[in-house]
Amino acid sequence: MALSSIIIGGLLNFSDVDRPEFYATIIAVLVPLMAALLLTSIGLALRFRRVRDDLRECTALSIIKFIFIPILATSLAYMMGYAKIDDGLPLKVVMILSCMPVAFTALIPPSIYDLDLDLANSCWFFTTALLVMVLPILLVLIKWV
Repeated sequence: MALSSIIIGGLLNFSDVDRPEFYATIIAVLVPLMAALLLTSIGLALRFRRVRDDLRECTALSIIKFIFIPILATSLAYMMGYAKIDDGLPLKVVMILSCMPVAFTALIPPSIYDLDLDLANSCWFFTTALLVMVLPILLVLIKWV
């Protein structure tokens, strides 16, 4: 469904079809509603005690997600010359995006393929909670670049 929506939206953006006036109102209501529904479904499946049980795995994933991936992605972007484009804006975007936590869409494959949903939920919650520490560091790095 998500892929279909992206494709249809992309095709409509490239076409000459004008959007109706009420379209902005529908989007303003549906997007937050759908996000709330997705987060509610995750919240219903999340077992907070399992986060403590999976702390070792969550920590290992967080080290990879918040240290190794940003270093690799930012280094590649720097070597590709992103720092020289538009006062380094593309490099900053790469840095920010590479530091984002595990998205809630990462919880869909464990649900569909009967994988360890508790571990996926724990990693999602843990990496999202770590944003409290990651965002100030990221702010300093962005200003420095």
